[in-house]
Amino acid sequence: MKEIEQAEAAKDWAAIEKAYHKLSVQLKSRTAILYGFTGKSARDLLIEQYKNPTNQKRDALAIPVTVYMKAKQVEGLLAAGKQEEAMAIVQAALPLLEKLPNASTLPAITELVAYLEKLSKPVENIDFSLSLMHVNDTHARTDQAPKRLTAIKEVRAKKPLALLIDAGDVFSGTLYFNEFKGQADLELMNLMDYDVMTFGNHEFDLGSSAEGHKALKEFIEKSKFPFVSSNVDFSKDVNLKGLFNVNVSTDPKNGQIYSGIIKEVDGQKIGLFGLTTAETADISSPKDVTFSDYIKAAQTMVNEFEKQGVNKVVAVTHIGYDDNAEYDNDLLLAAAVSGIDVIVGGHSHTKLEKPVVVDKDKNGAKKDPTIIVQASQYSEFLGTLDVNFDKDGKVVGHTGGLIPIKDQADDPAAAELLKKYSTKIAEINKKEIGVVAEAELQNPRANNDSESSVRKNETALGNIITDGMLSKAKTYNNKVVMALQNGGGIRAEIKAGPITVGDVITVLPFGNTLATMELTGAELKAAFEISIKSYPGENGGFLHVAGAKVEFDSSKPSGQRVVSIKYKAADGSYVVIKDDEKYVVATNAFTAKGGDGYDVFEKAYKEGRVTDLGLSDWENLQEQLQSLKTVNNETEGRIVDVKK
Repeated sequence: MKEIEQAEAAKDWAAIEKAYHKLSVQLKSRTAILYGFTGKSARDLLIEQYKNPTNQKRDALAIPVTVYMKAKQVEGLLAAGKQEEAMAIVQAALPLLEKLPNASTLPAITELVAYLEKLSKPVENIDFSLSLMHVNDTHARTDQAPKRLTAIKEVRAKKPLALLIDAGDVFSGTLYFNEFKGQADLELMNLMDYDVMTFGNHEFDLGSSAEGHKALKEFIEKSKFPFVSSNVDFSKDVNLKGLFNVNVSTDPKNGQIYSGIIKEVDGQKIGLFGLTTAETADISSPKDVTFSDYIKAAQTMVNEFEKQGVNKVVAVTHIGYDDNAEYDNDLLLAAAVSGIDVIVGGHSHTKLEKPVVVDKDKNGAKKDPTIIVQASQYSEFLGTLDVNFDKDGKVVGHTGGLIPIKDQADDPAAAELLKKYSTKIAEINKKEIGVVAEAELQNPRANNDSESSVRKNETALGNIITDGMLSKAKTYNNKVVMALQNGGGIRAEIKAGPITVGDVITVLPFGNTLATMELTGAELKAAFEISIKSYPGENGGFLHVAGAKVEFDSSKPSGQRVVSIKYKAADGSYVVIKDDEKYVVATNAFTAKGGDGYDVFEKAYKEGRVTDLGLSDWENLQEQLQSLKTVNNETEGRIVDVKK
């Protein structure tokens, strides 16, 4: 009742509806309690004081709340372009409108009526609806392509004019990329009939190789769609300089890069431009490719579209939804640049199950809405978005969501095309990496507290994995002092004998990437308390470590077990970490984002203290194994229980 009173005072119908339903549930459960009181006088007094006023309030709100709920239904249908279904609900609800109380009885009714009136306007104002399909950060999950094409065809069957957009990072992550350098993905993307793509940071991973960006050049040239990129300068790269067109094109050619393009959809002009994170210079190998300020580039593009009479603008970005603000992200872009209607994003691997609306500028003032979408990662989903525009190009409604790819059947044509590449991948899986394990690299699991487990004890395999992570991370940031790997992410042992590529991938099958994060000593201690909280029981979040030694006392209560954490200094000595000092550590992206209950890491991620280097975990492990003279199952006392 108090919540309803507060919601009515705030004239917040969403809160009124929520509290109304809560009240209805409580009435059902608590009426039984009241009638359970012994003594008629006491029972009648309680019913009169509590139940009767509550019933009266619920009855008074029944019709207004029902009308509000139907109005929300109508809003959703209008955003989806389903006007006939929306009008059917309106017609059915008309008799209820006549029964609404007046403002003197229920002051908040004024706001409800205003909401209903506002809701009726978009029906008249919708001038054009744009449908989009989008993916991002597929990272060479090429074997998902046949299912993706099935989902795309299903959408096109209903919305034949829907545009198909890729927000970058097709490169890097699996054997398909290692072997075919993007060509396997590209042939399948061409079959899917993409409309446009922007560049992710991983498209520049090969810049420092002997051939430079030759593979990227071939990827672009053989594409049957154009690329958009407005804050990237390709002019100094020997492979890419001839592929870029600085002007906005109304007739974009396949296999070319444009700062922006204008596509005509059902007689309407749609402006599309691309952005790539400036962080690419730090986490990839762009070499002679450089990046300019994304805010300035975006505003320039919006202005250019306006000059050409385009008032519907889509930014295809690879800067991250809420990623490191020191570089760039979509939320900042939407608030800073006026005139962007839709942002189709990538880079942060964010699963936005519903579109996000930004309708305030960087100063908090009201602005025309910008819709942001992003479809997670690894071709797990096909994103969809329908946007309604008025005659002035302002967004007046939208709906969107994610279609799970795993639920789709394989498209026959794509499945047949995939065989051309998957057969070779199957052969490579059996290929030996040139390393022999002298003994089995065990990955034990425990049936009881007395047995060893990868989820509670140091293992040789865990040490090799983290050693590889630490070595690789230091090549990108020499401040990294230690590396961490969750035990639950190590899924198999490596048998004694020659090690194959398939063996390595089976150990780390989740396609995780390497990330760095800045933490205080106190945060590191809190993390290791989580790591050993279940000891001697198992914990999937148990942290294997490189570059450091951890001592704990399992006789102490959970949360108070860490005795000391020391990192290995350049001179080989071990230095005790200090609570108030900052340290850079490496781990996998899953853990860095708070996986396995690491809220301390999740906080760092949300505060922009995590950088995803995007480097494949199994590839790091393979490189580390190949660097070793001997591979055995010996541990080193990196994680020790000092319990007496």
